Amino acid sequence: MAGKVVVFGSFVVDLMARIPHLPVPGETVKGPMFKMGPGGKGFNQGAAAHKAGADVTIVTKIGKDSFGDIALHTMDELGMTKEHVFISEEDKTGIALILVDENTSQNEIAIVSGACGTITEKDTNSVKELIRESEYILLQLEVNQDANERIAEYACENGVKVIINTAPYSKISDEFLSKAYMVTPNEVEAEALTGIKVEDLESAKKAATIFKKKGVKKVLITLGEKGVFISDDDKDEILPAFHVNAVDTTGAGDAFNGGFITALAEGKDEWEAAKFANAAAALSVQKLGTTPSMPARKEIDEFLSTHA
Repeated sequence: MAGKVVVFGSFVVDLMARIPHLPVPGETVKGPMFKMGPGGKGFNQGAAAHKAGADVTIVTKIGKDSFGDIALHTMDELGMTKEHVFISEEDKTGIALILVDENTSQNEIAIVSGACGTITEKDTNSVKELIRESEYILLQLEVNQDANERIAEYACENGVKVIINTAPYSKISDEFLSKAYMVTPNEVEAEALTGIKVEDLESAKKAATIFKKKGVKKVLITLGEKGVFISDDDKDEILPAFHVNAVDTTGAGDAFNGGFITALAEGKDEWEAAKFANAAAALSVQKLGTTPSMPARKEIDEFLSTHA
């Protein structure tokens, strides 16, 4: 039986425009399409895990406004519990402004955290029992960091494995990192946190060594089209990515992390879990949006059955 998972993190509403090219400073670019929908790294990763088959609970914070209603409505549609969604009376729901180049599928994103940047000690105290009953908890860096630190400390005290997706990059303490069973940065975040420019297997190994000196037990670095580097107790290798025709890469990292923690909770090792997560990410980039692009378990299983 799969273990329980908690995803603690952000909810924002994605405001996404597709344009012919990403603008340079001072340039206005007309685009053919705009789309609004649920997003935020925490919410995306939680939805990805749920759709992939995990027993997962999302913990986040929204405002008492129409954008917050999007979170609640989406969770109803997905059949997810809303029990641990905090609602702020003062702060508005966060937003993400996303520009996607319709030719290359590359993106630029600006985030205003809003309510999910105001998670209080009272809020975090209220989920202690939920955390204690879980096997894994997945964190990102899109909420106020003091809340992340309280959650990580409590998880460690109760033997819950903490996975930190170090996105979007911000400066974090070694003490916080030391509580991580595993970190899952991309190559840019790995460089910012270790000082090592991660370009290949050797540089990834060096970055992993620095993470481990900070107390992290296992290291996973996503390398885009090159695949995923994993450093566990036995080996350090790059697992190749699946190559597909991308339409929108915005949610790829979140699909990966949600798929990864799902597979870990089912008892797969890091290598099997990363292959499962690679499939989830490959499927997500073939659709528009973030939360809406997260693949269902059936899609992931079918993809893996046809891609050795």
